[in-house]
Amino acid sequence: MTPLSAPVEATLMSRLPTVDVTRVARRHPLVFVGGVTLALLIVLALAAPLYAGDPLTLDPFRRLKSPSADMWFGTDHLGRDVFARTAFGARVSLMVGLTSAASAVLVGLLVGIVAGYNRGFDGVVMRVMDGLMSIPTVLLAIALVSLTRGGPGILIAAITIPQIPSVARLVRSVVLSVRVRPYVEAAICGGARLPKVLWRHILPSTIPPLMVQSAYVSANAILTEAGLSFLGAGVPPEIPSWGNMISGSRLYLPIAPWTIFAPGICLAVMVLAVNLLGDGLRDMFDPRSKRRR
Repeated sequence: MTPLSAPVEATLMSRLPTVDVTRVARRHPLVFVGGVTLALLIVLALAAPLYAGDPLTLDPFRRLKSPSADMWFGTDHLGRDVFARTAFGARVSLMVGLTSAASAVLVGLLVGIVAGYNRGFDGVVMRVMDGLMSIPTVLLAIALVSLTRGGPGILIAAITIPQIPSVARLVRSVVLSVRVRPYVEAAICGGARLPKVLWRHILPSTIPPLMVQSAYVSANAILTEAGLSFLGAGVPPEIPSWGNMISGSRLYLPIAPWTIFAPGICLAVMVLAVNLLGDGLRDMFDPRSKRRR
């Protein structure tokens, strides 16, 4: 193969799709700030084994040491490195938040499409969703943990189940408005099969609101996981998570505030980033904001 000439290569490169980061940051600052912050937190969480120490190592001789060059965030009441536990705790929060959001969106999407398109199932399905909405997340998590051994899987299930009705109702409302549009009715009259109608004409209309809802569900799941871990109904105590860290260090707040500030600030930053991303996506997909621009 002969190398391409400079003019041909420049022509091909000019035709490749590119993303103008400056334009995105200028037109959608919330999406840019929230997305960059969340991406940075995800990278730091995934790379925690490369730069953080062992979060489970106990050192009784270094209990409640203040932050220093060796221990950036100090140590807790058991001599464990707070920086390492905070870094590894981000993995738990992200895993629970993203998995719960993905599960709730997937199940809610299927339920919402069935309820919105098939009016015969609408009443029954929505009444089931109303029943799920009445279940408190904390009580459900405590019940599941008491009946099982607990763990991240049980925690994800306890967070996902109450989130499904909100997603299902959102998808149902979109499907109800889309299914009566002329192009959908034309496809049905033209002999298109139901899977094709749902896949090509109805499902694409649910993607933008689902992206916005996924951000809010993720933020709520991250906060719920921290709250349940704080109450002792979340992940086991041996697994480092921000909720466990705050719960275990609350008695030492007057003498060692760094043990709570580190996970608390990281939790606030992560939830803020997800909410900013959700608000930015909402404004991006809002036709009224496009007309204003």
